[in-house]
Amino acid sequence: MKSLNGYLDIMSYFTQSNLEWFLDQFRALGPLPGILLTFLKSFIPPMPTIVIVGVNAAVYGLWAGFLFSWIGMVAGCLTTFLLVRKISGTPLIERWAKKPKVLRGMRWIQRNGFSYVFLLGILPVGPFVAVNVAAGLARMNVMSYLMAVTLGKGIMVFCVSYIGANLSDFMAEPFKLLGVLAFILLSLWGSRKLDSYFVRKQSFHDQEAELNSN
Repeated sequence: MKSLNGYLDIMSYFTQSNLEWFLDQFRALGPLPGILLTFLKSFIPPMPTIVIVGVNAAVYGLWAGFLFSWIGMVAGCLTTFLLVRKISGTPLIERWAKKPKVLRGMRWIQRNGFSYVFLLGILPVGPFVAVNVAAGLARMNVMSYLMAVTLGKGIMVFCVSYIGANLSDFMAEPFKLLGVLAFILLSLWGSRKLDSYFVRKQSFHDQEAELNSN
């Protein structure tokens, strides 16, 4: 309960009005505040991706907001991935990486990492911080990871930026908000389905490998 309350306290700061105020206060710094917000998403999972990317588009405009969000998000993901990849050989990380569920996920990424990172990267909600960590622990090829996250996040950020830049139109015609809500719910459903699919597929490969070894 205490951790849940802490999570809600953090979330309460990342409202649309607070983020718009932050960007207005530091507008003299150009694109840096907008890039920083999406960069921090990789290190503070509770930060709401949809709100941050949407506010960037509303404040900077569709194309500039899209570009700043895209740069910040890819940079944050890549930094997390490289940091985990760098320390993956330390005793503490090695003990954690030997857990059965972690091992299964890492082996799957080693074989199908691009698809996993790309598909989950398209979704605006989901466990992408965990994906970055798993990819780093599995020591996924850096260029393959970078291409997957750049393409996946590019698609996601553009979709959310379009909604944010045209938010007044959505507010003027509230029925359009149903489409936004459907997009969010579909993303949540897709994230869980993809995660389950990858886990099942990895389990199948493990069973097949075990049979072949016998």
